[in-house]
Order: sequence, then C-alpha cells, then structure tokens
Amino acid sequence: MDPVREHELLMTRRHFFGRCSAGIGVAALGSLLSPQAMAALTGPANSGLGQPHFAPKAKRIIYLFMSGGPSQIDLFDYKPQLQPVHGNELPDSVRMGQRLTGMTSGQSSFPMVSSMFKFDQHGQSGHWVSDRLPYIASVSDDLCYIKTVNTEAINHDPAITYIQTGSQQPGRPSVGAWLSYGLGSENHDLPSFIVMLSRTSMARPAQALFDRLWGAGFLPSEYQGVKFRSGGDPVLYLSNPPGVDATTRRRMLDGLANLNAMHFQEQLDPEVNTRIAQYEMAYRMQTSVPDLADTSDEPDHIFELYGEAARKPGTFASNCLLARRLAERGVRFIQLFHRDWDQHNNLPNDLTEQCRDVDQASAALVTDLKQRGMLEDTLIIWGGEFGRTVYCQGKLTADNYGRDHHGRCFTVWMAGGGVKPGFSFGKTDDFCYNIVENPVHIHDLNATVLHLMGIDHLRLTYPFQGRDFRLTDVHGNVVRDIIA
Repeated sequence: MDPVREHELLMTRRHFFGRCSAGIGVAALGSLLSPQAMAALTGPANSGLGQPHFAPKAKRIIYLFMSGGPSQIDLFDYKPQLQPVHGNELPDSVRMGQRLTGMTSGQSSFPMVSSMFKFDQHGQSGHWVSDRLPYIASVSDDLCYIKTVNTEAINHDPAITYIQTGSQQPGRPSVGAWLSYGLGSENHDLPSFIVMLSRTSMARPAQALFDRLWGAGFLPSEYQGVKFRSGGDPVLYLSNPPGVDATTRRRMLDGLANLNAMHFQEQLDPEVNTRIAQYEMAYRMQTSVPDLADTSDEPDHIFELYGEAARKPGTFASNCLLARRLAERGVRFIQLFHRDWDQHNNLPNDLTEQCRDVDQASAALVTDLKQRGMLEDTLIIWGGEFGRTVYCQGKLTADNYGRDHHGRCFTVWMAGGGVKPGFSFGKTDDFCYNIVENPVHIHDLNATVLHLMGIDHLRLTYPFQGRDFRLTDVHGNVVRDIIA
C-alpha cells in the first residue's frame, strides 16, 4: 500500500486535531505563568470573558448565607396585627390550600403565632427590626431590606440548591462560579471565589452542606469555590511536607506542567489546563494565604468592632473579618455559610443563640467596609433559602413555639454595591404569609446581583448538552427599584 495513503487512513479525528493543536498546551501554560505577557500578545480581541457587559455598581460580593431559613416574622417583617389573633387558627382564605411540608401536613391545628420578641424602629429610615438583632438594627440606614423574596422550594436541600444555582436539581454552577467565569479574578495569588463555613453555638449536629453548593457544575472546575478551613492550613496540603522546600516544589510543578501540556495536546480536554492552573494557584497561595489568615496585625479596635469571637478561628465573626481582608485583596466572590437557622421548635431560645452568633459581626462588616471607603463597591447580601410560617409547628405554649419552612415570602437584606441604603422593598399581608406588593423571585434576586456586578444575566451563558445555560435559566428580571 502507498505509505502516504496508509498514513491518511490511520489518521484518526483525534490525532488530526491533536497535531493541529501543537503548541496550544504550551501557550496555555504560558498564559497561566505570565498572564500579563500573554494579554499583551493577544490584545483586546481575546477579552470576551473577564469583562463586565456594562459599568458595574459593585466590584465584589460578600454573601452571608444563613442556612436553614431565618424567621422573617421574628426578625425583620414586623406584624403587630398578629397580636390580637395570636393562637387563633390560620384562616383558609389566607392559606388558600397551599402545600405544606411533611413535618406539619399531619397537624390538625395551625394556630397563628405573634412574635414574642420586641420590635423597634431604627435610624432615619425607621426600619422595624427585632431586639434579637440590635447591631444590625443600628446600621439599618445602610441596608436595603427586600421583604418579598420567594421560592417554590419548601425543603432545605432543593431550596438551598435553587437559590445558589438557579435549579432545584444538583449539577448547575453556583452563583459564585458564574461570576468567577464571567469576570475572572483581580488577584493573581488568590482564587476568585472563596467559601467559609462558620461554627454555630447550637448543641445539635450541624446541618449538612454539600460542596456542590459552591461548585462549578458544568463550567470548567477552575471556577468552583475554594473552601477555607477553620483550623490548621486554611486549604488542605497548602504547606510543603517535611523535606520539601520551595525550590523542590517549583521543579516538581514545572515537570507536572510539561506533562500536562503534552497530555492536553493529545486529548484537547480543557480540564487538563484547569489542572495546571490549580497547581500554579496552590503554589502562589503558599505565600498569599498565611499572610491573609494571620490577623495579628489587626488593631484592637477592629476586634472590638467585630466582637471577641473574631479572635477565634472558625467563628462567624472571625470569618467576617477574613472576608474583609479577602475583599481588600481583590477576591471577587466571598461566601460565608452559617448553619442551623431551622427552628421547627424551641424557636425563642434557638433563634436567640443564632442571632448572637452573627449580629455584631454582620453589622461590623458593613461599618468596617464603609469606614474604609469600600462599601460603595462591595455588595453584602444577608439571607437564607426561605422563611418561616406564621403558624406554629408542634404545640404552642405561653413561652415556646416553632415555625415550619415557608417559601411564599421571606426577607433578604443587602448593603453597599449600588443598592439604595435605608430602603425597604415589597410588602407582605398582615399574616406574613402571602405577598401583596412587589414580589421578588429568587431568579429576580440573582438577576439583580449579576446586574450590580455589571453582568446582563441574559448574556452570561455557557453551552452544555445542546443548549445555552445561564444562572437564571429562562426566568429573572432585574429589580431596578432597589438600585441606587
């Protein structure tokens, strides 16, 4: 047989594209090792990702997620009309046959519960806030309360997955991954998306949170959130093992990068380049993270602002302080999860404990960023996956009650980053059960968050399995009334 013809017959599609791509892996490695040099060579023609669609209001986000569903009735959505009907049955005209969770569907009675906490108005804006959150109440003039956030999900896992990824089914990219993919990073030595899980004061086992909640889904894995730990190295294997110095680690990574570049030429798998990027980021983090995590250079008045718990790694207060330090270093998306806001019973005691964990540090973060001139371009978000019911779960007593999940309406507040300060948006009925004015679906909330970062949620898409996906799926409208 003609050797040329034989070569053509043996040349598979994979080999053809692999040969054509010679040098791509090396170029990819070069762009990772020296992005500034590669940007100078490629010019503006390759600036599709990493640029906002329009001028952003915010440069970064700190998302304080209260996992479990904080009770809006007991914290932010004051309903004095419930006091005279406390203990009465929830009228059918209010419930309107709406579905219940399996935890209360078997109850024969649904007595309404007026909050046992005291509410007062605060600041020039006059926001009503519960006495469980005195520090947050004190910065109300900097906050934008959205009281009509709503979701179809009524159980924790699908509800958290929904608000974080835009779908109740696992597998989609998280909001932080979408922003990391769309805007890239402002810091070459730190990930663009960092997650911290905070310890709670609750004695019961902590609510489970899965890594997919900050995962990249079908996006390249370089965009997933990097979870910082509260003890030892903030990131696993950050320190070199005994006997391995920085020079040895550098030689090892160079060798791996060359092998991976060769593998990319053969397979054309973008995850190979992601692996190279992750190794290089880990190497740079060996220097940047210890300096970041060491808060000994913070003055005493900062610890007084955040509370003494800020000196204890792993607490919500400590993580809020770290969030500010990450924001100063240009990290794009910082997310703090605080668990166990799930008061099906014993709400007066348990909610008080939860509020004590987060109240001072949440307000301190607003104050600290404001005094540093960073609040105007940092968006803070505070809220959970749903709210709580007006009716009691279990037995109602004179000094105790519980509340079930309620997705029909709940409160989220924002601060800075282009939202109106001292503003309240949306209105619920006298029973805090249904929305009567300006509903904000979680797709609308996410569309607005992207908008504040300069992203058109309709245009931030990624092709997967034959169609373009986005965070808001086929839904979502920007809530322009809350934008300053």
